[in-house]
Amino acid sequence: MSSRRHRHSRGVVLPPTIKKNDRVASILIIVFSVIVFAAVTVLSRVQLKVNLGFDKHIFAHLNALINTFVALLLISALYAAKQKRFNTHKRLMLWAMFLSILFLVSYICHHLFTGETKYGGEGLAKLVYFAILFTHIPLAGLVLPFVLFTAYRGLTAEYDRHRKLAKKVWPVWLYVAITGVIVYYMISPYYT
Repeated sequence: MSSRRHRHSRGVVLPPTIKKNDRVASILIIVFSVIVFAAVTVLSRVQLKVNLGFDKHIFAHLNALINTFVALLLISALYAAKQKRFNTHKRLMLWAMFLSILFLVSYICHHLFTGETKYGGEGLAKLVYFAILFTHIPLAGLVLPFVLFTAYRGLTAEYDRHRKLAKKVWPVWLYVAITGVIVYYMISPYYT
């Protein structure tokens, strides 16, 4: 019956994927989040003068593409959950998390190899750009541990807690993914 549950999960609550251990999970999530935040903060201020043999801004293009896919996965995963297709929801969310890790690596590479790009727009465009950036950056930094805690609650089959967190975390994660693409399109003309 349990293997049938996995194959035919439409409307059936999935069993836990991982064993519940709040103490270990909290430590791992906090340590991972701090390391990622520190790496992004420190490495975004360092520039390596290396000839890669290709356009270094390929990483920025990749970041926009990844963020687009993450946004689409998040929307699809929400739809799957609303349709009670929990296996599909789980797979889509795990893909969104995997792509977000790939994004972090690519983001760090872009900043390491290109340094900082100054926005060159003027007037209303500049105001819009900085308004979006002003919300995007802090939310991107803050959402990671909440995404991980939400995933942990889902993977331990604590679905009430998972849903309660997801209702707050999902829109922020989606906003960060979408505004990441907008920021890319607004600043990409100023890459040198």
